[in-house]
Amino acid sequence: MRIDGVFSGGGLKGFALVGAVQELEKQGYRFRNLAGTSAGAILASFLAAGYTANEIEKMLAEEDFQSLLDPRKTLLPFPFMKWVSLYWRMGLYQGKALEDWFFDKLARKGCYAFGDLPKDSLKLVASDLTNGKMMLLPDDLEQYGYDPDKFSIAKALRMSCGIPYFFEPVRLDAPKGAVVVDGGVLSNFPMWIFDDDTRHPLIGLKLSRRQEETSGRPIHNALQLFEALFSTMKNAHDEKYISREHEKNIVFIPVDDYSATQFDLTEEQMEELLNIGRNRTKQFLRTWSPTRLQVVRKQNVI
Repeated sequence: MRIDGVFSGGGLKGFALVGAVQELEKQGYRFRNLAGTSAGAILASFLAAGYTANEIEKMLAEEDFQSLLDPRKTLLPFPFMKWVSLYWRMGLYQGKALEDWFFDKLARKGCYAFGDLPKDSLKLVASDLTNGKMMLLPDDLEQYGYDPDKFSIAKALRMSCGIPYFFEPVRLDAPKGAVVVDGGVLSNFPMWIFDDDTRHPLIGLKLSRRQEETSGRPIHNALQLFEALFSTMKNAHDEKYISREHEKNIVFIPVDDYSATQFDLTEEQMEELLNIGRNRTKQFLRTWSPTRLQVVRKQNVI
């Protein structure tokens, strides 16, 4: 069965998304249109390019993620220089190695730019901090003076995955310049993208518990305050949307014990994440009805 898919952000916790898609493919589901933010954008792009979930698992299992962290070289080899660089570059790592990795993997499937994909089959979210707005790629690229069909998917992924202060922001040139960071800042789970599209059933994969299952955060110091502030900010838009509709069409995947920037995951931890995604999706499919979903979506549009 053909379905549309939306995948949330979550950094290296995204291994659980791969496990979820493996279970969906095992049950005979195939994606027609895809959307995602950050880690979800990576999975959506690879699937749109023609990779299967099993191929993606193999690709990720063979990768040394530490090699994708590329700090800028400084003239003075002192530890404090990386913080000086962070101040001016606004990120600990350049992100070039990550973008090159995206480009190489997509090129193996003959996929370079959005024009290489069926129209509207892939949507990615990024955050334009300069102009204070969400970017939907490739749709909004014309506003920035770029041809959407010729824009590099690898570059768009680099924009959607630019965790603030971890990776340097992407700077778009004139005529309308912008400093762009991770889409999760404004919409970490863009279920709304396919809101008006009733052609296919829609499934969302979200790297979190249901809202009612989430316990409060302890806030006793400035770091915990920042983490709580950022988490609340990035989830507020999407949680309000989810609370109104579509919750029954979302696979909630609890991965609280893992960090989004844990680039030193062990093989055992990777397998644990994959299994969490597989098991949660298997439970979800026992009660999910795509036929009822189509009726509900049409009623919402009317």
